[in-house]
Amino acid sequence: MRAKCIELVAAAGLLALAAGAAQAQTAEMSFFVTSADSGKGADLGGLTGADAICQRLAQAAGAGGKTWRAYLSTQAVGGTPAVNARDRIGAGPWRNAKGAVVATSVADLHGAAASLTKQTALNEKGDVVNGGGDTPNTHDMLTGSQADGTAFGPGEDRTCGNYTKSGAEGAVMLGHHDRRGLDDSAAAKSWNMSHLSRGGCSQDALKSTGSGGLFYCFASN
Repeated sequence: MRAKCIELVAAAGLLALAAGAAQAQTAEMSFFVTSADSGKGADLGGLTGADAICQRLAQAAGAGGKTWRAYLSTQAVGGTPAVNARDRIGAGPWRNAKGAVVATSVADLHGAAASLTKQTALNEKGDVVNGGGDTPNTHDMLTGSQADGTAFGPGEDRTCGNYTKSGAEGAVMLGHHDRRGLDDSAAAKSWNMSHLSRGGCSQDALKSTGSGGLFYCFASN
């Protein structure tokens, strides 16, 4: 009986150590894919609403002590200037929920050295996000950005009205978090600029292209 008690105590200690290690990794997390959408397609409530989603999800995962920003660009409208996603996310490096470094700097993130794949672009819970070949496929991430992380020029809507539209009009640029598409083109393998959404900005329109209305979040501090 005494030996059994010792075994149980030892097992409990190992579980506590494992839990502590997992919590420590999450606390160090500075990048994730959102595990939930807005419920309104590409209408995220603008950049402010998108940032709030990042902050809320990070807080729930135990990493709310950082300032979180959505990786989204906006287009210039009227007298309001464009915003570049690359300018919103800090300097790096960025780690996922398992502690793996996905990029060391802004230049690294937008270059060939970026380590963004289905296995590393995890959500804030440390879970793999569905990609090509999974059901449902949700590999299309909202970015509204060009490949270098800058905004598109004014004119054709590529941000669903700067993330305020959820109807049949407009479109948003999407990237493949799993770096996988229907061919081997650079666009198919791009994590931030693969193709526009089809059929508008609604949840159903996003789903039809392989999107769950998810996006990337980065800790900017």
